[in-house]
Amino acid sequence: MAILAAQRLNKRYGDNLVLDNVAFEVEEGEFVTLVGPSGCGKSTFLKLLLGIESISGGTLKLDGRSIPNEPGPDRGIVFQKYSVFSHLTVLGNVMFHGDLAASKLLGKAFGKRRRALREAATAALEEVGLGAALNKYPHELSGGMQQRLAIAQALIAKPRILLLDEPFGALDPGIRKDMHALITRLWQEAGVTIFMVTHDLQEAFDLGTRLWVFDKKRHDPQAPDAYGATITYDIALDKTGDGEHLRRTREALNSSMSGGRFA
Repeated sequence: MAILAAQRLNKRYGDNLVLDNVAFEVEEGEFVTLVGPSGCGKSTFLKLLLGIESISGGTLKLDGRSIPNEPGPDRGIVFQKYSVFSHLTVLGNVMFHGDLAASKLLGKAFGKRRRALREAATAALEEVGLGAALNKYPHELSGGMQQRLAIAQALIAKPRILLLDEPFGALDPGIRKDMHALITRLWQEAGVTIFMVTHDLQEAFDLGTRLWVFDKKRHDPQAPDAYGATITYDIALDKTGDGEHLRRTREALNSSMSGGRFA
């Protein structure tokens, strides 16, 4: 059974149809990259998976059941804007959700539970290369280090599904390359299922095992909100062959992007 599946999924805000007739099945452990025009609903789609937005029609199922209408530890997310708490240390940031889960009233774990939480948070930070920065504050970290911190925050709960919303868009090319290597290694080691939104087509091809293009099949200048986006291309990124087919596919999509349909 697929870990995630949708049929005739749509999302509407008032008269604005954002997503329309989206259908897919995704197996556990896939790495799906999402590209498409700005405003076509890619980030909205991630919010549906996370559970902070509800679907307007159709079905969206996790393990064969309707996806919960609230976030859960089985789904983690990393945004482009670093979602870290400036008043907490690096270690405190990663321990935060565990502390909150231990006591919503006091916001802190105690005793054996706190020691276990601290050990888990330290291990997560060492995994992303921040073992030497436990007592620093976010403002003392570079952009790449802050994004590593955000990834550690998402991974400490050991989610089955990791959602990445343009996580490397604000980083310079050298740091992005390092982050690509990090997320690939973590994905391979953890076996987590990843959905990543990106505006960088090369990044989408390099990282993913499957690429989705979100776009509208119909466009009406007189009624721009009448039609929603769907998955117009679903491309398996098999990197074991000679790569010629993928090269031609990438060139064709890149031509569409440079032609103004994507941004």
